[in-house]
Amino acid sequence: MATNTFSSTSFELRSSLFQRSLENLPRRFRVLGCRSKQFSSTECKLTKSYQVSNGHVSASVPRNQNVADFLGTRQEQEIIQKPVQRLRIFSGTANPLLSQEVACYMGLDLGKIKIKRFADGEVYVQLEESVRGCDVFLVQPTCPPVNENLAELLIMIDACRRASARSITAVIPYFGYARADRKTQGRESIAAKLVANLITKAGASRVLACDIHSGQSLGYFDIPIDHVLGEPVILDYLASKMISANDLVVVSPDVGGVARARGFAKKLSDAPLAIVDKRRHGHNVSEVMNLIGDVKGKVAVMVDDMIDTAGTIANAAALLHQEGASAVYACCTHAVFSPPAIERLSSGLFQEVIITNTIPVAERNYFPQLTVLSVANLLGEAIWRVHDDASVSSMFK
Repeated sequence: MATNTFSSTSFELRSSLFQRSLENLPRRFRVLGCRSKQFSSTECKLTKSYQVSNGHVSASVPRNQNVADFLGTRQEQEIIQKPVQRLRIFSGTANPLLSQEVACYMGLDLGKIKIKRFADGEVYVQLEESVRGCDVFLVQPTCPPVNENLAELLIMIDACRRASARSITAVIPYFGYARADRKTQGRESIAAKLVANLITKAGASRVLACDIHSGQSLGYFDIPIDHVLGEPVILDYLASKMISANDLVVVSPDVGGVARARGFAKKLSDAPLAIVDKRRHGHNVSEVMNLIGDVKGKVAVMVDDMIDTAGTIANAAALLHQEGASAVYACCTHAVFSPPAIERLSSGLFQEVIITNTIPVAERNYFPQLTVLSVANLLGEAIWRVHDDASVSSMFK
């Protein structure tokens, strides 16, 4: 009897340990076929493309594939599908198309959420499924209308916190108020710090942001923040242009963006660097003074984190043409496109304007030189790594 009792207990213990080992398998092996196996900073694996209204290519992501096609037994399906139940992705109303592309890349469905406005403009949010004990990711850029989308994000975070989510990650493809990151004059606010405090106080446990305007804004958060760069998508697209390295020069439209442009040039066949010296007389008002570097007879690629009114980048492009540049490409992650940006960008100064879809572009703002690339793969990969407790920065090395 003693022998039988010991054997039964031992069997139960081994069975329990076996189940734990299955549950602790890396999550990346549980959704086979729904994400790329390798990730390179100079080669973003974008897939099938579609045409936008201006005839240019806009990169997309594949539709969700059936996980069962890659599995052998029912037991394997149960092992793979179980941990996904603890991962939830919800979308705000700011950029639902990007949120859907991220979910498709990850092989998941967007969570069900009700977001509406009362007659006086107040935001109402209700989760329509349980998130108790789940890792929740809320995809919501704070793009125009900035205050509306920011309030919506804060209320979404609060709803998840009150629903007992285990962790809440605010996925912010475009972080508004990032330009108010320091005091340049007396009695100015530092709105970037204020917004960071609001997100933290609302209940977010982590932030995943894309190309924040300045690195110092990362330090304004009292919670962990992962910074995703949009440059791999743009670099991959420029590589398809087959521009000779000898004919290429990377240009920073202002002195503040030199570090960004230098890193971009190093990854773009270690291209030479030029800098536009700019004098700003007020907000959204700039005046170009001179050029540091040689662009004569070369293809100039201007790199910036955002295009707002396009005054800076348009003036810089005019100067580059005066200095003998054969063609000018404008590249940025965030297309804010405040008036009169479209008129300036479509005036013939640019061979092509390359942006990403961190901010949705209204159909009326498309013009022939515009190309929109998707960052869904980048954000999806980063979300997986956060969920897996893996490194995000290694994506860009």
